[in-house]
Formats: sequence, C-alpha cells, structure tokens
Amino acid sequence: MEVDGSKMNTVESEPPLAPPQEPLRKLIPVAAIAAGVQFGWALQLSLLTPYVQLLGIPHTWAAFIWLCGPISGLFVQPIVGYYSDNCSSRFGRRRPFIAAGTALVAVAVFLIGFAADIGHASGDPLGKTAKPRAIAVFVVGFWILDVANNTLQGPCRALLADLSGGNAQKMRIANSFFSFFMAVGNVLGYAAGSYTHLYKMFPFTKTKACDVYCANLKSCFFLSIFLLLILTILALIIVREMAVVPSQAESRGHEVVKKGKIPVFGELFGALKGLPRPMRILLWVTCLNWIAWFPFLLFDTDWMGREVYGGKVGEGKLYDHGVRAGALGLMLSAVVLGCTSLAMEFLARGIGGVKRLWGIANFLLAICLAMTVLITKLAESTRRHNTHSDDAKPPVTGVKVGALALFTILGIPQAVTFSIPFALASIFTSDSGAGQGLSLGVLNLAIVIPQMVVSLLSGPWDALFGGGNLPAFIVGAVAAAASGIFALTMLPSLPSEVSPAKAMSAGGFH
Repeated sequence: MEVDGSKMNTVESEPPLAPPQEPLRKLIPVAAIAAGVQFGWALQLSLLTPYVQLLGIPHTWAAFIWLCGPISGLFVQPIVGYYSDNCSSRFGRRRPFIAAGTALVAVAVFLIGFAADIGHASGDPLGKTAKPRAIAVFVVGFWILDVANNTLQGPCRALLADLSGGNAQKMRIANSFFSFFMAVGNVLGYAAGSYTHLYKMFPFTKTKACDVYCANLKSCFFLSIFLLLILTILALIIVREMAVVPSQAESRGHEVVKKGKIPVFGELFGALKGLPRPMRILLWVTCLNWIAWFPFLLFDTDWMGREVYGGKVGEGKLYDHGVRAGALGLMLSAVVLGCTSLAMEFLARGIGGVKRLWGIANFLLAICLAMTVLITKLAESTRRHNTHSDDAKPPVTGVKVGALALFTILGIPQAVTFSIPFALASIFTSDSGAGQGLSLGVLNLAIVIPQMVVSLLSGPWDALFGGGNLPAFIVGAVAAAASGIFALTMLPSLPSEVSPAKAMSAGGFH
C-alpha cells in the first residue's frame, strides 16, 4: 500500500547537516547513557508513588504529581530538539544539552532524596502527619527530574543519528544498542528498588526524618546518578562533534527564532491539520494504548503493596514488602522487554506483520490488566481465611507467583508499544515533507496527552469507587481492548517484508 503524504507537504523540510560516519565504538558510549537515564526512570516507576504517600500526599492526589512527565515531554522535548539542531557551540550541537541534562538530574535527585530531611529542618513534624515543606521540595525536584530527562534523552538520540551519518544500517544498530541499554537500566533500577538493605552502603541516609524505606530510596538514587555521571562523562570524552559554522546556521529556523517564535510548535500543530488517514488512525490507536498503560505504570508497586499484600502506607511492613515485590516484578518485566525487543523482527514475520502483532499485544495487555482483579480477589480471600491470626501475613505463594507472572508477561506488550508505533509513524509519513522528526513529534502528542488525562482523572476515579487501584486498571483494560480492535481493523496493511527494524532504518516504502 502506498501512503499519500501530500497533505502534509505544506511544511517544508530542510536537508540536515550530514556529518561523517563514526565507527561503532563511538556510538556505543552514547547509547549507553540510556542505561543511566532508565535506571532513574525505573526507580521513579517502582518507588516514588509509595514515597509521596509517606510524605503525606493522599493516594487520590498522588497521580497529579506525575503530570510533570507528560507536560515536560510536550514542551521540553520539541524546544530542546529544535535548539540542539541549530546550536553553534564550539562543543558541538548535542553535547552541551547532554551535559546540562545530566547536571539537572543530579540536582533533582538531591532534592527528591533529601526532601524529608529538608522539610524536617524547615519545620515539618515527624510521624505520620502530612509534611508540607517536604512535599514542596519533592515536587520541585520531581519536576526538575522530568525536565532533565527530556533534556537529556532527545539530544542523545539525535547524536546517534548524527554519528551514523545517514547510514541506515548503522542507525538501526545504534537504535538497537539504545534499546538494549534501556533494558539494562530497567533491570538495574528495579533490582536496586527490590533490595531492602541497600541503605547500609550509605549509612548516613537514615535519619530521624528518613526511615529505612526513605534511606533505601536515597541510596538507589545515589547509585543512579553515579552511573549516569560516569556514562555521560565517558561519552562526552570519547565522542567529539563538529561545530556548526555560522554560514550553515543561517537557515529558516534561525530567522524565525529572531522573531521570537519557536517554529517547531507551529510545524507540529500545522501538521495535525493535514494528516493522512493512516497516521490519524495510528494516533488514535496509540492514544488508547497509553490510556491503558499509564494507570498501571503509575500504581503497579502501590497495587502490590495495597491490594496484593494488604498493607497500608506507613503501617507495618506488609506494604513495604509488597512494594519490593512489585519492583522485583518490574525487573522481570524489563528482562522480558529486552528479549522481546531483540526478537521483534522475527515475531512480526511469524505472526503476519506489525499490524497483527500490535493488535495481539494490545489484547494481551487487556487480559493482564483484567487479571489484576482476579489476583486482588484471591489475595483478599486468603486474608479473610487468616483472620484468626493476630499477625498480618503476606499473601500465599500462589498469589505472589501469579502477580509476578503478570508483571513478567507485561514485558511482551510493552516491548511492542516501545517499537511498533514509531516504526509505523515513520512509514505513514515517509513521502510527506514533514520528515521523521516531525512525524515522531506528532506521535508524541498521542503519548503525553493520554498521560496527562490519566494523571488528572485516575485518582478521583479510584476514590469514586472506594479507593484502591482497580478502577483505573479496569479502564485501562477496556482501552487496551479498543486499541487492539482498532489496530486490527482500521490500520492499513503493510507489505509482509517490511519489519519494524527495516521500517525504522529505511524510513518507509520505496
């Protein structure tokens, strides 16, 4: 099928500067930065939702904290991407932004880890009461962290493209390494989050205002920033960029900037008006897919602590044990994600194309989210049968195994979500003047806007049904099923020989 992208031709594209190709040994250090970034992101997903509740933020409002991620993704990535494209620093186009992003991560990690201590020193009470000053410090640190991550990741991917010199095969290899190191960072982050005695490596982390759980969180973030700093410094030392000379920098983009405008937003929203039908369908499928994913990504470890283990925040050890078990489940999921990513091309060929693979993966996601209800009910049933005991006990082995198996299986649809939508966006806009950068920017809107909606509505929605995480998970299951139906019935068929990896490298049909 030939995709008509003529409707997007209102946006003119300029040929990018094509630096010479660099050897693979220079691409790997840049791709390895993803491990440091993803280490911290894994800690956010596994530990921060319980942590904000320990600071006194109710479960209903915890989701609002996560609004900073999609908001920063909506604004920061396009701005940083545009200015890094046109940066004329003598240090290169991307390296200054990578260094600045790493420095901001270090500042954010300090604020998050020491929020309770700073709050207590400023007058917050000890105990289980709300800690407003600590919450304020945490929120500032968390927003800086998400801005820093968006500042760091975009230029890293752009630098890989620069170093590939337009060579499709080398670009494909670079992206494979980037995905591999993301999986490595996930495994390291979730492993650190599931270890309960990590704080003993840094004894000073445990204070009057910071209990064992908080001290473990500090220690995890210390390891995260240490890893990120090492990887970034190595990459910046090994890899050198060619500075953009003023004559090359005098382009349409710089003329617009002089007028006080950032043309990337005009291009993004202008492109939305003339999207070809396949791209519009892709946006809807992606939007539903992320409505399904985000509630679980927000509350997966909290679900393990509350519903599966039956614990309460700040009361006893059951909740903490459940959070650690959830972090272990996320680590297992990350392992499966990495293996599935490597096998994506084989799976697409075996199942019959990326369209069918994405549809099946969405149905698998819907089934897994629905299974959270069954696992929760089984856990509640076993607790009722143990009411004669005075000591609260963790769930029976069968319930724990079932919950961990669910986390593990979710690595399969997650790998599909992280690869196929981007490949299809590249295919559907390959003949338009928008270019892959603009098409992926448009696709990013279908990812961050659902995240903002879920962050705003999931907490009140859960509270409407008596609290807990299941109501949002059920909505996610319905959205995943709808996404699977649209993927199978509305997305156009692609030639069987076009796999996700080839589509990403070739840029579409020829």
